[in-house]
Amino acid sequence: MNEETKVVLIGAGSTSFGAGTINSLMAARELQERTRLTVTLVDIDEAALDRMTRYARAISAFRDADVKLEATTDRLEALPGADFVVTAVSVKRYEFWRQDFLIPLAYGFRHPYGECGGPGAAFHTLRSLHLVVPIARDMERLCPDAWLLNFTNPENRVCLGVRRLTGIRAVGLCHGFHSTYALVGRVLNRPPDTLDLDLAGLNHFHWVVGIRDRQTDADLVPEFDQRMPEAPDIPPLTRYLYERFGRLPFPSDDHIGEFVRFGYEFLGPHYLRFEARVLAGAAYENSPTEVVTSVADGTRPVTEALAAPSGELAVPIITDVVLNAGARRESVNLLNAGAVPNLPEDAIVEVPATVDAAGIHPAKVAPLPEAVSALCRLQLSIQELLVEAYARGSKDALLQALLLEPVVDDTRHARGMMEELLRLQEGCVAEFS
Repeated sequence: MNEETKVVLIGAGSTSFGAGTINSLMAARELQERTRLTVTLVDIDEAALDRMTRYARAISAFRDADVKLEATTDRLEALPGADFVVTAVSVKRYEFWRQDFLIPLAYGFRHPYGECGGPGAAFHTLRSLHLVVPIARDMERLCPDAWLLNFTNPENRVCLGVRRLTGIRAVGLCHGFHSTYALVGRVLNRPPDTLDLDLAGLNHFHWVVGIRDRQTDADLVPEFDQRMPEAPDIPPLTRYLYERFGRLPFPSDDHIGEFVRFGYEFLGPHYLRFEARVLAGAAYENSPTEVVTSVADGTRPVTEALAAPSGELAVPIITDVVLNAGARRESVNLLNAGAVPNLPEDAIVEVPATVDAAGIHPAKVAPLPEAVSALCRLQLSIQELLVEAYARGSKDALLQALLLEPVVDDTRHARGMMEELLRLQEGCVAEFS
């Protein structure tokens, strides 16, 4: 048992990530009973940090949590002595996402979303590496044995960059698995928490290679395959990929559409619909920002529902390590090491894992169908080239990555797009030559 545990949240001012993680930490009673817990909030936005600190105090008081709370704008002040560092960071998130989508489209590359796959996501990757890799390098100096638990997208690519360029242990976390469990449970007419799924692949592009009853360990894949053809309300691209490749993908068409050549056929310019929703809801009543602000200001009472844990895996994993729990966690992004037999050993993959005091151990799962493995291997090659491009500031490696993208079909346009986005995002990506 750890006598003391220090958790540092970088990007804590976020009203979604920060609030959810704080809720989970303040509700983690068993963790608080087994260790003296310190939570340090870090954000370079002083106003956002102050708001979240006041919010955290309100949630702590509601839970009567035994947690020491700290806050600083300087991560170098926060990192010494950290056992876990949780990151969710971005720069000009929506301004640059808009560029990531519109500029490739203007050059003729029909992609649906521009976040974690496709030509625009290359630049999201470069910006995220430019933020997270320096954090990991600071960790090497100040808390070299700490775990980095990353929520920053694109998950696979960020974790690969940390793995290749630093000695820090890192795992990427995403709540997407909840959607997969929910859909499988709906098709089988079973509660999701009675199931164990074997997921294999990449973040936002995982595939279900096993379904079992959590109590009896009975194989439920045959029943699922029998029911799936008649199941209603399956997203169209999800259904198409299941029918063509024989495995259920992550059932979120906007995300999986980024990784296949024909995503635009099913989704069109999906980013524009997403943007309209974001702008329409930016200041709506009971938005995350409005809730956090009103709690911080004391104008909204804290309720059980408002203070509920987020459902993300960061705090459960922290608890598993501290308590040496040996628990199975549904979905993490980390070094393959043979977990998915027909993907590279040194790739970052999304699979279930067992978590104990010794670390986070990927679960060995069934091989992916060859066609699915081929789709994943292409993305893994793109990721390797993007990390190389970031590390070396190499336009050659970056252009190679772009030319591998399934929707990129014109060399001159690829180079023009690359130069324009590097110019527009100068200072937020590494220097390239």
